[in-house]
Amino acid sequence: MGCSISGLNALYDAATGGGDVWINERRFRVLRQIGEGGFAFVYLVREHQASSTDAARGRHPSHASDDGTYAMKKVLIQSKEQLDLVKEEIRVSSLFNHPNLLPLLDHAIIAVKGDWNHEAYLLFPVYIDGTLFDNAKVMQSRKEFYSTIDVLRIFQQLCEGLKHMHSFDPPYAHNDVKPGNVLITHQKGQAPLATLMDFGSARPARKEIRSRSEALRLQEWAAEHCSAPYRAPELWDCPSHANIDERTDIWSLGCTLYAIMYGVSPFEYALGESGGSLQLAIVNCTLKWPAGPSPPYPDALHQFVTWMLQPQPAIRPHIDDIILHVEKLMEKYSS
Repeated sequence: MGCSISGLNALYDAATGGGDVWINERRFRVLRQIGEGGFAFVYLVREHQASSTDAARGRHPSHASDDGTYAMKKVLIQSKEQLDLVKEEIRVSSLFNHPNLLPLLDHAIIAVKGDWNHEAYLLFPVYIDGTLFDNAKVMQSRKEFYSTIDVLRIFQQLCEGLKHMHSFDPPYAHNDVKPGNVLITHQKGQAPLATLMDFGSARPARKEIRSRSEALRLQEWAAEHCSAPYRAPELWDCPSHANIDERTDIWSLGCTLYAIMYGVSPFEYALGESGGSLQLAIVNCTLKWPAGPSPPYPDALHQFVTWMLQPQPAIRPHIDDIILHVEKLMEKYSS
C-alpha cells in the first residue's frame, strides 16, 4: 500500500513550501522534507510565531528552538489499528522527560476526507547533524573512528536516557535501540551529544510467556518492531515458558556500543557470507572484531560489549550496572 496521487500531490505541495500546517493553536510553515518511512513523513518546519509552550511544559532547556524550527512527523492513517498505534506512540512518548530522550513537544490527530481516515502530526526538536547511523556512513567513507573517550561519552548518554525508561514502574523497554535511533549533535570543542528517539515500539518491558502461542505472538511482534541486527536472541526464538524483561534493551545496547566503535552491528557480517544466517549468528552470539583505529580500541571495551551480549537474558546486566561500569571506564581513559 502507498500514497494516492492526490495524497502525493498534497505532500509535495507541503514539502516544497506550498502550505502551512496547524498543530492545535500553533501554525508552522513547511520548509522541506527531511525523511520518510512507511506511512510517515518527516519535515523541517518553522513556527510562524515563537511560542513559550515548550518551556511552560517543563521540557529541558536544550530542547528549545532558538529560530523557531522543528521536526514534524506526519503519519497517514488508514485503519483503526494504525490509529491505535499512533495514539500509543503519543501516549508513551509523553511519559518521558529526560535530556537524552527526544521529547514530543506537541501533537494533533485530525480526521480527513479521502483515502486517509486521519492524519497525525507530531512535533519534535530538530537535530541537523543526523543520527549515529548517518555519521557512521560518513566516518566509514573517511576511515575515521571515534576516540575511546568519545565512544564512552556517547554511550553513557544513551544509557542515561534508557535508564529513565527502565526506571518506570513497570519499566518500559525501548525495543529498537540502534544507531539509526540515536541523534547526534556535534559541538565545537565539546563531546558529541546523544539523544535516543523513536518510541513507536516502546512498551512495558516485562512479559510472562506461558505457552507456545504466546511465544510465537511475541516473536511476530518483535519481527515487526525490533530491527533484526539489534534484536535480542529471546525475541528471535522465545521459549514457551519465559520471563521477558527490559534486558532485551541491554542486548541492543551492546550491539549499539559495537556500532559506535565500528560503524555496523556485530552480526551484520553474517548477511554477507554465503549460507550465513543473521539469526544463527545472534542466537549463538558469534562475535567478530573488525580492524579499528590505530592504536586499536582497548580490550576493556570489547569485554564490555561481550558482557552485554549474553545469549541468556537472566545473565545480562541491568542498566544501573552498565552505567557504573561505563563511569569506571571513562575515569580510566579520560586522561
